Amino acid sequence: MTQSAPARQDTALGILCLVAGIGLFAIQDLILKLLSGSYPLSEAMVLRGLTAMPLLALLAVRDGGLGTLFTAATGRMIARGGAMFLAYAAYYLALPALPIATTVALYFSAPLFITVLSYFWLKEQVGWRRWGAVGLGFVGVIIMLRPGASIFDWAALMVLGSGLSYGFSMILARKLGQTETAPAMAFWGNFVFLTVALLMAILFGDGRYGTETHPTLGFLFRAWAWPTALDIALMCGCGVIAALGLTLLTQAYRIADSNAVAPFEYSYMLWGVLWGWMFFAEWPDTIAWFGISTIMAAGLLVLWREKIRDIPPSFERISADQEPVSDRQEGGL
Repeated sequence: MTQSAPARQDTALGILCLVAGIGLFAIQDLILKLLSGSYPLSEAMVLRGLTAMPLLALLAVRDGGLGTLFTAATGRMIARGGAMFLAYAAYYLALPALPIATTVALYFSAPLFITVLSYFWLKEQVGWRRWGAVGLGFVGVIIMLRPGASIFDWAALMVLGSGLSYGFSMILARKLGQTETAPAMAFWGNFVFLTVALLMAILFGDGRYGTETHPTLGFLFRAWAWPTALDIALMCGCGVIAALGLTLLTQAYRIADSNAVAPFEYSYMLWGVLWGWMFFAEWPDTIAWFGISTIMAAGLLVLWREKIRDIPPSFERISADQEPVSDRQEGGL
Protein backbone atom coordinates (compact mmCIF):
# COMPACT_ATOMS: atom_id res chain seq x y z
CA MET A 1 0.00 0.00 0.00
CA THR A 2 1.08 3.59 -0.32
CA GLN A 3 0.46 7.04 0.99
CA SER A 4 -1.15 9.80 -1.00
CA ALA A 5 1.22 12.48 -2.19
CA PRO A 6 0.96 15.82 -0.43
CA ALA A 7 -0.03 18.93 -2.33
CA ARG A 8 2.52 19.94 -4.92
CA GLN A 9 3.43 23.57 -4.42
CA ASP A 10 7.17 24.20 -4.70
CA THR A 11 8.40 23.76 -8.25
CA ALA A 12 11.78 25.42 -7.68
CA LEU A 13 12.61 23.19 -4.71
CA GLY A 14 11.37 20.14 -6.60
CA ILE A 15 13.69 20.91 -9.52
CA LEU A 16 16.57 21.47 -7.09
CA CYS A 17 15.94 18.10 -5.42
CA LEU A 18 15.74 16.34 -8.76
CA VAL A 19 18.93 17.89 -10.14
CA ALA A 20 20.76 17.06 -6.89
CA GLY A 21 19.51 13.46 -7.00
CA ILE A 22 20.53 13.09 -10.64
CA GLY A 23 23.93 14.52 -9.74
CA LEU A 24 24.38 11.86 -7.06
CA PHE A 25 23.58 9.03 -9.46
CA ALA A 26 26.02 10.56 -11.95
CA ILE A 27 28.70 10.37 -9.24
CA GLN A 28 27.84 6.68 -8.80
CA ASP A 29 28.42 6.04 -12.50
CA LEU A 30 31.72 7.91 -12.29
CA ILE A 31 32.82 5.77 -9.33
CA LEU A 32 31.96 2.53 -11.13
CA LYS A 33 33.83 3.60 -14.25
CA LEU A 34 36.87 4.50 -12.14
CA LEU A 35 36.77 1.12 -10.38
CA SER A 36 36.04 -0.92 -13.50
CA GLY A 37 39.70 -1.31 -14.39
CA SER A 38 40.66 -2.92 -11.06
CA TYR A 39 37.67 -4.86 -9.72
CA PRO A 40 34.83 -6.99 -11.11
CA LEU A 41 31.30 -5.64 -11.29
CA SER A 42 30.03 -8.28 -8.86
CA GLU A 43 32.37 -7.07 -6.11
CA ALA A 44 31.23 -3.47 -6.42
CA MET A 45 27.58 -4.56 -6.54
CA VAL A 46 27.88 -6.75 -3.43
CA LEU A 47 29.42 -3.99 -1.30
CA ARG A 48 26.99 -1.42 -2.63
CA GLY A 49 24.01 -3.74 -2.09
CA LEU A 50 25.02 -4.57 1.48
CA THR A 51 25.29 -0.86 2.27
CA ALA A 52 22.02 0.10 0.59
CA MET A 53 19.89 -2.72 2.06
CA PRO A 54 19.48 -1.36 5.63
CA LEU A 55 19.10 2.20 4.37
CA LEU A 56 16.31 1.20 1.98
CA ALA A 57 14.64 -0.82 4.73
CA LEU A 58 14.61 2.32 6.90
CA LEU A 59 13.08 4.29 4.03
CA ALA A 60 10.39 1.63 3.67
CA VAL A 61 9.62 1.85 7.40
CA ARG A 62 9.39 5.62 7.13
CA ASP A 63 6.94 5.37 4.23
CA GLY A 64 4.53 2.89 5.79
CA GLY A 65 6.31 0.28 7.89
CA LEU A 66 7.90 -3.09 7.20
CA GLY A 67 4.50 -4.37 6.12
CA THR A 68 4.99 -2.51 2.83
CA LEU A 69 7.81 -4.95 2.00
CA PHE A 70 5.71 -8.09 2.36
CA THR A 71 2.51 -7.82 0.36
CA ALA A 72 0.67 -9.85 -2.23
CA ALA A 73 2.82 -8.13 -4.85
CA THR A 74 6.20 -9.06 -3.34
CA GLY A 75 6.80 -11.73 -5.98
CA ARG A 76 6.06 -9.26 -8.76
CA MET A 77 8.40 -6.71 -7.19
CA ILE A 78 11.14 -9.34 -7.14
CA ALA A 79 10.41 -10.21 -10.79
CA ARG A 80 10.64 -6.55 -11.65
CA GLY A 81 13.93 -6.45 -9.77
CA GLY A 82 15.21 -9.07 -12.22
CA ALA A 83 14.41 -6.79 -15.15
CA MET A 84 16.08 -3.92 -13.33
CA PHE A 85 19.17 -6.03 -12.74
CA LEU A 86 19.47 -6.83 -16.45
CA ALA A 87 19.05 -3.15 -17.29
CA TYR A 88 21.61 -1.81 -14.87
CA ALA A 89 24.14 -4.64 -15.23
CA ALA A 90 24.20 -4.06 -18.99
CA TYR A 91 24.57 -0.31 -18.43
CA TYR A 92 27.39 -0.69 -15.92
CA LEU A 93 29.23 -3.24 -18.05
CA ALA A 94 29.22 -0.81 -20.97
CA LEU A 95 30.74 2.02 -18.90
CA PRO A 96 34.37 0.81 -19.12
CA ALA A 97 34.20 0.55 -22.92
CA LEU A 98 32.33 3.73 -23.86
CA PRO A 99 32.60 7.43 -23.06
CA ILE A 100 30.23 8.35 -20.24
CA ALA A 101 28.36 10.84 -22.44
CA THR A 102 27.75 8.18 -25.10
CA THR A 103 26.54 5.67 -22.51
CA VAL A 104 24.14 8.18 -20.97
CA ALA A 105 22.79 9.34 -24.33
CA LEU A 106 22.05 5.78 -25.47
CA TYR A 107 20.49 5.02 -22.09
CA PHE A 108 18.02 7.84 -22.67
CA SER A 109 16.48 5.67 -25.37
CA ALA A 110 14.56 4.14 -22.45
CA PRO A 111 11.65 6.65 -22.61
CA LEU A 112 11.30 5.80 -26.31
CA PHE A 113 11.07 2.09 -25.51
CA ILE A 114 8.55 2.89 -22.76
CA THR A 115 6.31 4.66 -25.28
CA VAL A 116 6.49 1.72 -27.71
CA LEU A 117 5.85 -0.86 -24.97
CA SER A 118 2.97 1.19 -23.58
CA TYR A 119 1.27 1.03 -26.97
CA PHE A 120 1.71 -2.70 -27.57
CA TRP A 121 1.47 -3.96 -23.97
CA LEU A 122 -0.85 -1.53 -22.20
CA LYS A 123 -2.82 -0.52 -25.33
CA GLU A 124 -2.12 3.14 -24.57
CA GLN A 125 -3.05 5.52 -27.36
CA VAL A 126 0.02 7.06 -29.00
CA GLY A 127 -0.53 9.89 -31.47
CA TRP A 128 1.46 10.54 -34.62
CA ARG A 129 3.51 13.27 -32.95
CA ARG A 130 4.78 10.91 -30.25
CA TRP A 131 5.45 8.23 -32.88
CA GLY A 132 7.40 10.87 -34.79
CA ALA A 133 9.37 11.70 -31.66
CA VAL A 134 10.14 8.01 -31.13
CA GLY A 135 11.33 7.70 -34.73
CA LEU A 136 13.47 10.81 -34.33
CA GLY A 137 14.97 9.38 -31.15
CA PHE A 138 15.97 6.15 -32.84
CA VAL A 139 17.56 8.13 -35.67
CA GLY A 140 19.67 9.73 -32.95
CA VAL A 141 20.50 6.26 -31.63
CA ILE A 142 21.71 5.14 -35.08
CA ILE A 143 23.84 8.28 -35.32
CA MET A 144 25.40 7.48 -31.94
CA LEU A 145 25.99 3.82 -32.83
CA ARG A 146 27.62 4.59 -36.20
CA PRO A 147 27.16 1.02 -37.52
CA GLY A 148 29.95 0.01 -39.84
CA ALA A 149 32.31 2.70 -38.59
CA SER A 150 35.70 1.73 -37.21
CA ILE A 151 34.87 3.29 -33.84
CA PHE A 152 31.75 1.13 -33.35
CA ASP A 153 31.85 -0.86 -30.11
CA TRP A 154 29.43 -3.72 -29.43
CA ALA A 155 29.14 -2.49 -25.84
CA ALA A 156 26.87 0.24 -27.22
CA LEU A 157 24.32 -2.46 -28.05
CA MET A 158 24.36 -3.45 -24.38
CA VAL A 159 23.20 0.06 -23.47
CA LEU A 160 20.30 -0.26 -25.91
CA GLY A 161 19.46 -3.62 -24.34
CA SER A 162 19.61 -1.85 -21.00
CA GLY A 163 17.11 0.73 -22.22
CA LEU A 164 14.74 -1.96 -23.49
CA SER A 165 14.93 -3.98 -20.26
CA TYR A 166 14.44 -0.77 -18.32
CA GLY A 167 11.35 -0.05 -20.37
CA PHE A 168 9.88 -3.43 -19.39
CA SER A 169 10.59 -2.71 -15.73
CA MET A 170 8.90 0.69 -15.96
CA ILE A 171 5.78 -0.85 -17.48
CA LEU A 172 5.69 -3.27 -14.54
CA ALA A 173 6.18 -0.30 -12.22
CA ARG A 174 3.06 1.35 -13.62
CA LYS A 175 1.04 -1.59 -12.32
CA LEU A 176 2.90 -2.04 -9.04
CA GLY A 177 2.92 1.69 -8.32
CA GLN A 178 -0.83 1.64 -7.84
CA THR A 179 -0.45 -0.31 -4.59
CA GLU A 180 3.25 -0.45 -3.63
CA THR A 181 5.61 2.25 -2.33
CA ALA A 182 8.75 3.40 -4.11
CA PRO A 183 11.07 2.34 -1.22
CA ALA A 184 9.53 -1.15 -1.24
CA MET A 185 10.17 -1.55 -4.97
CA ALA A 186 13.69 -0.17 -4.51
CA PHE A 187 14.33 -2.54 -1.57
CA TRP A 188 13.40 -5.64 -3.54
CA GLY A 189 15.28 -4.37 -6.57
CA ASN A 190 18.37 -4.05 -4.39
CA PHE A 191 17.70 -7.53 -2.97
CA VAL A 192 17.82 -8.99 -6.48
CA PHE A 193 20.97 -6.97 -7.28
CA LEU A 194 22.71 -8.32 -4.18
CA THR A 195 21.56 -11.92 -4.69
CA VAL A 196 22.61 -12.11 -8.33
CA ALA A 197 25.90 -10.35 -7.60
CA LEU A 198 26.67 -13.00 -4.97
CA LEU A 199 25.86 -15.74 -7.50
CA MET A 200 28.17 -14.07 -10.02
CA ALA A 201 30.92 -14.02 -7.40
CA ILE A 202 30.46 -17.74 -6.73
CA LEU A 203 30.40 -18.67 -10.42
CA PHE A 204 33.37 -16.68 -11.69
CA GLY A 205 34.67 -14.52 -8.84
CA ASP A 206 37.91 -16.52 -8.80
CA GLY A 207 38.81 -15.18 -12.24
CA ARG A 208 38.67 -18.56 -14.01
CA TYR A 209 37.10 -16.88 -17.04
CA GLY A 210 39.07 -13.68 -16.67
CA THR A 211 40.12 -11.88 -19.82
CA GLU A 212 41.28 -8.38 -20.61
CA THR A 213 40.57 -8.60 -24.34
CA HIS A 214 37.75 -6.09 -23.91
CA PRO A 215 37.04 -3.67 -21.03
CA THR A 216 33.51 -5.01 -20.62
CA LEU A 217 34.65 -8.63 -20.38
CA GLY A 218 37.34 -7.67 -17.89
CA PHE A 219 34.78 -5.90 -15.70
CA LEU A 220 32.51 -8.95 -15.82
CA PHE A 221 34.97 -11.83 -15.32
CA ARG A 222 37.88 -10.31 -13.40
CA ALA A 223 38.78 -12.08 -10.14
CA TRP A 224 37.82 -10.49 -6.85
CA ALA A 225 40.63 -8.49 -5.26
CA TRP A 226 40.98 -7.10 -1.77
CA PRO A 227 40.15 -3.40 -2.21
CA THR A 228 42.03 -0.52 -0.67
CA ALA A 229 40.35 1.43 2.12
CA LEU A 230 39.51 4.20 -0.35
CA ASP A 231 37.97 1.78 -2.84
CA ILE A 232 35.89 0.10 -0.11
CA ALA A 233 34.61 3.55 0.83
CA LEU A 234 33.77 4.30 -2.80
CA MET A 235 31.90 1.02 -3.30
CA CYS A 236 29.95 1.41 -0.07
CA GLY A 237 29.41 5.06 -0.96
CA CYS A 238 27.42 3.89 -3.98
CA GLY A 239 24.95 2.30 -1.55
CA VAL A 240 24.60 5.57 0.36
CA ILE A 241 24.15 7.40 -2.95
CA ALA A 242 21.34 5.01 -3.86
CA ALA A 243 19.43 5.79 -0.66
CA LEU A 244 20.06 9.56 -0.74
CA GLY A 245 19.31 9.80 -4.45
CA LEU A 246 16.07 7.88 -3.95
CA THR A 247 15.04 10.27 -1.19
CA LEU A 248 15.79 13.38 -3.25
CA LEU A 249 14.00 12.15 -6.35
CA THR A 250 11.00 10.99 -4.35
CA GLN A 251 10.81 14.41 -2.73
CA ALA A 252 11.13 16.15 -6.10
CA TYR A 253 8.07 14.42 -7.52
CA ARG A 254 6.13 14.87 -4.28
CA ILE A 255 6.45 18.64 -3.96
CA ALA A 256 6.39 19.70 -7.63
CA ASP A 257 4.31 18.89 -10.67
CA SER A 258 5.83 15.97 -12.53
CA ASN A 259 5.61 17.64 -15.94
CA ALA A 260 7.54 20.61 -14.54
CA VAL A 261 10.44 18.63 -13.12
CA ALA A 262 10.67 15.61 -15.48
CA PRO A 263 12.58 17.48 -18.25
CA PHE A 264 15.36 18.15 -15.75
CA GLU A 265 16.10 14.42 -15.71
CA TYR A 266 18.11 15.26 -18.82
CA SER A 267 20.52 17.27 -16.66
CA TYR A 268 22.22 13.91 -16.28
CA MET A 269 23.58 14.40 -19.79
CA LEU A 270 25.50 17.46 -18.58
CA TRP A 271 27.01 15.46 -15.72
CA GLY A 272 28.01 12.71 -18.14
CA VAL A 273 29.84 15.15 -20.40
CA LEU A 274 31.47 16.89 -17.41
CA TRP A 275 32.74 13.71 -15.73
CA GLY A 276 34.01 12.32 -19.02
CA TRP A 277 35.94 15.51 -19.73
CA MET A 278 37.34 15.95 -16.20
CA PHE A 279 38.39 12.38 -15.42
CA PHE A 280 38.86 10.57 -18.73
CA ALA A 281 39.66 13.31 -21.27
CA GLU A 282 36.49 12.36 -23.17
CA TRP A 283 34.76 14.94 -25.32
CA PRO A 284 31.99 14.12 -27.83
CA ASP A 285 32.84 14.86 -31.46
CA THR A 286 30.48 16.69 -33.80
CA ILE A 287 28.61 13.54 -34.86
CA ALA A 288 28.19 12.46 -31.25
CA TRP A 289 26.84 15.88 -30.27
CA PHE A 290 24.34 15.66 -33.13
CA GLY A 291 23.19 12.23 -31.96
CA ILE A 292 22.98 13.36 -28.33
CA SER A 293 20.94 16.43 -29.30
CA THR A 294 18.58 14.34 -31.44
CA ILE A 295 17.90 11.82 -28.66
CA MET A 296 17.35 14.57 -26.08
CA ALA A 297 15.06 16.52 -28.41
CA ALA A 298 13.00 13.38 -29.06
CA GLY A 299 12.70 12.64 -25.34
CA LEU A 300 11.64 16.19 -24.54
CA LEU A 301 9.09 16.10 -27.38
CA VAL A 302 7.61 12.91 -25.90
CA LEU A 303 7.38 14.64 -22.50
CA TRP A 304 5.75 17.70 -24.08
CA ARG A 305 3.10 15.62 -25.86
CA GLU A 306 2.42 13.67 -22.67
CA LYS A 307 1.94 16.94 -20.80
CA ILE A 308 -0.55 18.18 -23.41
CA ARG A 309 -2.48 14.89 -23.27
CA ASP A 310 -2.24 14.83 -19.44
CA ILE A 311 -0.34 11.53 -19.42
CA PRO A 312 2.18 10.91 -16.62
CA PRO A 313 5.59 11.50 -18.21
CA SER A 314 7.86 8.64 -19.20
CA PHE A 315 9.94 9.40 -16.13
CA GLU A 316 6.90 8.93 -13.87
CA ARG A 317 4.75 6.10 -15.18
CA ILE A 318 2.26 5.23 -12.42
CA SER A 319 -1.26 6.32 -11.54
CA ALA A 320 -1.60 10.03 -10.96
CA ASP A 321 -3.44 9.55 -7.66
CA GLN A 322 -0.63 7.46 -6.19
CA GLU A 323 2.81 8.38 -4.90
CA PRO A 324 4.97 9.50 -7.85
CA VAL A 325 7.97 7.39 -8.72
CA SER A 326 10.56 8.47 -11.27
CA ASP A 327 12.68 6.10 -13.33
CA ARG A 328 15.87 6.86 -11.44
CA GLN A 329 13.99 6.81 -8.14
CA GLU A 330 13.09 3.18 -8.46
CA GLY A 331 16.09 1.84 -10.27
CA GLY A 332 19.06 4.05 -9.52
CA LEU A 333 20.53 1.70 -6.94
